Amino acid sequence: MSFTGKVAIVTGAGQGIGLEICRRLARVGSKVILNDLDEKLATGAVKNITNENGVCVAVAGDSSDPSIIQKLVDTAISKFGTLDIAIANAGITLYGHFFDYKPASFFEVMKVNLGGSFFLAQAAAKQMKKQEAGGSILFTSSVTGHQAHKNLAAYAMSKAALEMLAKNLVIELSQYRINVNTIAPGATLTDRTVSEPGYESTWSRITPMGKPASVTDIANAALFLVSEAAKHITGQTLIIDGGWTSVSPSPY
Repeated sequence: MSFTGKVAIVTGAGQGIGLEICRRLARVGSKVILNDLDEKLATGAVKNITNENGVCVAVAGDSSDPSIIQKLVDTAISKFGTLDIAIANAGITLYGHFFDYKPASFFEVMKVNLGGSFFLAQAAAKQMKKQEAGGSILFTSSVTGHQAHKNLAAYAMSKAALEMLAKNLVIELSQYRINVNTIAPGATLTDRTVSEPGYESTWSRITPMGKPASVTDIANAALFLVSEAAKHITGQTLIIDGGWTSVSPSPY
């Protein structure tokens, strides 16, 4: 898959899955606009990518803020002249028992996971339509959008909604040669999860393939769906979970 000359925006990319997607895109020739809420993470990630001879620019800020979203698109155009790929990867997980879940937590999850993804897709699609050259949009969902997880009702709701958004945008964007898909990662080894006691051993035990995903596993799927090889795939969700959703044993 060649991405030479392609320009991509990736949100929530200072570490973990988002960072690996940016690294892989840069390695295969894409110019990347990397966003993270944490400016230090964003600039550090960009430094690492540029040290690997990638082309990457940091735009720090809240990816659910429409002004930051527009800044991402404007930066792509001002720096590189075009926008070909938008990956709405930013998301937050706020655990809580259903009976005790606070309105502030609920609306924060919806703002970031849904609002940020919706309005990035909107801003990117407007630019792609204007360019008349097509493009690719990708959302990051989760296996929790397919199988119930304790204390994650709001999060799961937001992730399932993203998959429906991708389907609905098929009607809106296909005429402009913009395809829209979703990846749904399962348990994944990241800087955050490997520090959780028992995470890797628990998910290795209950995942049919015998281990959680790596960030590379997820990035491989993401790159395929935004590549020219997948241009006739749209409105779909690709689950990357080592088979967990087929059997769904609880980690608790």
